[in-house]
Amino acid sequence: MAGLTAAALAVVGFLAYQASANVPDSLNAPKAPSAVPSAKASGSPQEKAKDPLAVPAHSGTGVRVVYALGERRVWLVGAKGKPRTFEVMPSTVSPAPGTYTVTSRSGSVPGSDGVPVEHVVRFAKVGDVSIGFSAAVNGSTASPDPNRRTGGVRMTRADGDAMWVFATIDSKVVVVP
Repeated sequence: MAGLTAAALAVVGFLAYQASANVPDSLNAPKAPSAVPSAKASGSPQEKAKDPLAVPAHSGTGVRVVYALGERRVWLVGAKGKPRTFEVMPSTVSPAPGTYTVTSRSGSVPGSDGVPVEHVVRFAKVGDVSIGFSAAVNGSTASPDPNRRTGGVRMTRADGDAMWVFATIDSKVVVVP
């Protein structure tokens, strides 16, 4: 019975992700801008304000995972629709900025810090440390022990579920500073 429930939840989660990734552009269309007063100079601070949740510039194009080291944030950028973004807890070892591909995945394993993790999506290696996204089974996203070399970029279980569905083998991962 528990197996059927888990399978049903997995199917519902997958369908919900597909639905959110395929929202028509017309539903995401911005509202028409209001008239700009003539006293407002072009290039004013209001016009230069940047959406803090926007996909970082210079992070490539197309379907990809974007990991911003400084912002501690990930974007799942699909073919169309609004990207999903969420905060992460970086590991003690980080990959250099660049473009990578997902090389392996594991459903459930012990993390490099000993915490059981699920939905591990590995995409880089720094020395002997594998770098990947994962979610702790207990839901924690605590800071890693700075005295240990760990490669797990932690996220909530819900975000881990979305990453697992989105980032399959050979998916592009772009790391930005």
